[in-house]
Amino acid sequence: MTDISRREFVKVGAAGAAALAIGAGRSEGAPPMPERPLGKTGHKVRIFSLGGQATLETVGMHDESIAIINRAIDLGVNYLDTAAAYGRDRNVTPRWEANGISQTNVGEVMKTRRKEVFLASKTDDRTRDGSLKLLEQSLKLLNTDHLDLWQLHNIMRDEQLDQIFGKDGAIEAMQKARSEKMVRFLGITGHYDPAVLMKGIERFDFDTILMALNPADKHHLPFVSTILPLANKKGMGVIGMKIPARDRIFKPDGITSIKGPMAYVLTLPVSTVIIGCKTVKQLEENVEIARAFTPMPAAEMAKLETITSTYVADASWFKKDAAGVARTSEDDQNTE
Repeated sequence: MTDISRREFVKVGAAGAAALAIGAGRSEGAPPMPERPLGKTGHKVRIFSLGGQATLETVGMHDESIAIINRAIDLGVNYLDTAAAYGRDRNVTPRWEANGISQTNVGEVMKTRRKEVFLASKTDDRTRDGSLKLLEQSLKLLNTDHLDLWQLHNIMRDEQLDQIFGKDGAIEAMQKARSEKMVRFLGITGHYDPAVLMKGIERFDFDTILMALNPADKHHLPFVSTILPLANKKGMGVIGMKIPARDRIFKPDGITSIKGPMAYVLTLPVSTVIIGCKTVKQLEENVEIARAFTPMPAAEMAKLETITSTYVADASWFKKDAAGVARTSEDDQNTE
């Protein structure tokens, strides 16, 4: 069975179903989501955050996107993640001439709700000038005079780091933007090869890192046992992504609910997780899971790891050499 929706196989008991039904209609008066420090930024981030992909980057889904973003903030989400690349027309060059759908949708809500969230975006250009042009575009589309967090997008290979840290590289843009208060904090992101990301955080004191984490992680190029401890040692804010692996972690004879993977990652030493949502209902379900979160026992974590060991290629499709195919395109909008 292919292209399985992560909601088609959600199996909850009667009590869980009732909780979701109640949660779908409430915001005020409900218990708040737990908060954690976002590294040394001083921001207390809720443990579930909204990702800028899925519906938010999809053509023709404007109204649904606005509803998801507003509902997320209503429910206490205080970290929004987007990127210049999300929903951008790849046929338009240079990059900054194409307005990304995700930033455009988020920006519409930011006109009136900017002060309610910690706003993060990314540059996928590796040069100083190109990144500054993308930042100018991001600020315009997001209707703000600054980003709380600006990140290097989807670092995959050593050559990219060499360009970023070389003469006229993107790191110069990041430092300039921070010194001129166009951005407050700087981050790095990736899900392809933890070894490359480790080199990145060793070369520069980034404030945050966005990395791939899910119950299949340990089976192939693990982030959890390599870069996660280093990021924690450096006091970085850690944001987990790829929790549902774009729904490929869900199988009728495997993991069938987002609850397990979310609890698994939130039991790790992370600040928050970001998940792109397809519907308001899906968003509300994720918020309810976050509100009810308790650390997962080690035996339960091991059980999920064992389950995913039978379909590692699917659950880790975004990593180097997953399924025997090495992805090399850095202009892949299906990045996070």
